[in-house]
Amino acid sequence: MDRFLEEIVIKKNKALNEVLYVLSAVVMVFCALVGMMNLNMLFYGFSIGGLIFTAAYLGIAVALFLFRDRLRTEFEYTFTNGDMDFAQVYNNRKRKSLGSLKVNRVEAFGKVSGASFQRYVTMPGIKKTNWFLNRGAELYYFYFQKDSNKRIIIIEPSEEMVKYIKVYLPRGAWQE
Repeated sequence: MDRFLEEIVIKKNKALNEVLYVLSAVVMVFCALVGMMNLNMLFYGFSIGGLIFTAAYLGIAVALFLFRDRLRTEFEYTFTNGDMDFAQVYNNRKRKSLGSLKVNRVEAFGKVSGASFQRYVTMPGIKKTNWFLNRGAELYYFYFQKDSNKRIIIIEPSEEMVKYIKVYLPRGAWQE
């Protein structure tokens, strides 16, 4: 029987992000309108200052259009028979795969609040990756080496996923 579990981590306190999302939509529309009006004025009388002003407003509108979905970010963890897949989802529309990890190749796994985490995170040359949203949640870490590069991935799994992970960990990898 397969062990499969998929979880989506959402931000628990997302009121600020929602306000910023709506505000960015308003600013984007405003900048686009001002930019288009200035572009229309450039056809009647060209000036370098007007061109810079128009480019700035249109640039802000385009940047907000491209990046405002990042205010509604979720992480997706998928566990299938010892393989973890990580993805980042923007505004329930765009999905970006972050990578995969074979749990049996992990050298250490444990709680971030535990003493073992400090030992690993302070190692020289380690690359730390945060794939969580809620700072107050129970966070866990994976420590592993890939191509002689030391890495730590910090995630926010449920207790059920932690139980599944523990089954596939190599001996001695679970850290208290």
